[in-house]
Amino acid sequence: MAGTEPYESAFDSIPGAHPYPRTSRYHDAEIGIHRRPDGTEVRYTKRRLLPPLDEEETQPHVVGAGERPDLLAQRCFGDPGQWWRIADANPVLDPRELTDEAGQLIGIPLAGGLPRGDRRV
Repeated sequence: MAGTEPYESAFDSIPGAHPYPRTSRYHDAEIGIHRRPDGTEVRYTKRRLLPPLDEEETQPHVVGAGERPDLLAQRCFGDPGQWWRIADANPVLDPRELTDEAGQLIGIPLAGGLPRGDRRV
């Protein structure tokens, strides 16, 4: 919208609406409001803290040559945009670290609560 703050959207006028879709990693993040001295409000996404995952909530995966987080997400979740789920389950700062070395072991979160034996990675 021309002339508006960068974080404003149509959702700003709907009480309780969230600006991120359900598939976004920020969907459950809290939205903060900063009030400027002139009284205008700027909405922002507060820091997203990750809860630890139990080993039972992930399936081990040995990274193959040429794998990428988005391709793994497509195979595991049916959506390459869900790469962030894999990144959240592993202690990396940069998602490329997940697959930059063939042979390393990473955890893949179980999709939709499927038992271990019911999914292929």
